[in-house]
Amino acid sequence: MTAALGLGTYRVRDVEQAARTACAAGATWVDTAPNYDHGRAHHALRPVLAEHTDVKVATKTGFLTREQGQAAKDAGILSDEEIESGHSLTPDFVRWQTARTLTQLGHADVVFVHNPERAGADREDVHAALRGAFTALEEYAHRGRIGGYGVTTWSGFDSGAFTVPELLALAREAAGSSNHHLTAVQLPVSLVMSRPLTLALDGRGPLVQARARGLLTFGSAPLHGGELPPLITPELTDFIRPGLSAAAACLLAAGSCPSLDVVLTSVSTPTHWREAAAALALPLDGRQLREVTDVLAEG
Repeated sequence: MTAALGLGTYRVRDVEQAARTACAAGATWVDTAPNYDHGRAHHALRPVLAEHTDVKVATKTGFLTREQGQAAKDAGILSDEEIESGHSLTPDFVRWQTARTLTQLGHADVVFVHNPERAGADREDVHAALRGAFTALEEYAHRGRIGGYGVTTWSGFDSGAFTVPELLALAREAAGSSNHHLTAVQLPVSLVMSRPLTLALDGRGPLVQARARGLLTFGSAPLHGGELPPLITPELTDFIRPGLSAAAACLLAAGSCPSLDVVLTSVSTPTHWREAAAALALPLDGRQLREVTDVLAEG
């Protein structure tokens, strides 16, 4: 089973137009963050999401623009040092940023804690930051203001900063019971960031653990920020599936990853979106995907 196709808005030039294209083409999720598009992404998305109420939206908390940092400082939430770092997971900031998100965006089905591995030099610091952020987000979820929350990470699972069982334990602590609202994880899945993919093929790793525990799984950066397609040879593209573009072949490989629910792409034109959807309509099976990863490993 292939992953559903969602829109990721990181580094998208025209967020509103990309969202209109994706929603009209049947995207199931739109993924964004308060700091995307220099802090303008939420405002751009609100009218589109209001027209497409069947599309779910995931956003984040943690990173901030300098303008947002100054507003948080004026509200007595952040210090100059925290503003300079560009990232905070203190409970007060998470509450403040999530409140602004809901005002700007309208609603949020998932609020991801954004790259919590940045929150400290060791695991204990990271776990403490996660516990505090989860506590703040539990308050919003308990009141029905957000659908749930999750963790999105670039390197947290690979670096050993946390595991899926540890995230669930922290969520239980934050909620004070097993009735927590941790609902999703997001991590990069691509032919470059291939470890989650190869682990999933073996029935192991964070994607498999998350899916087995009822969490939604999102794969980000399937084209590695646009850097991957130029590196893929025509021979490898044809090996993945003849007739596809390099970008579609890379997306197909990522979207065929076992235990992956949603793969996020930043394609923004109707032609590219149709091409991506067509590629994912017929996923690679486990044997085919393993052959692709084996070829890459040999190279």
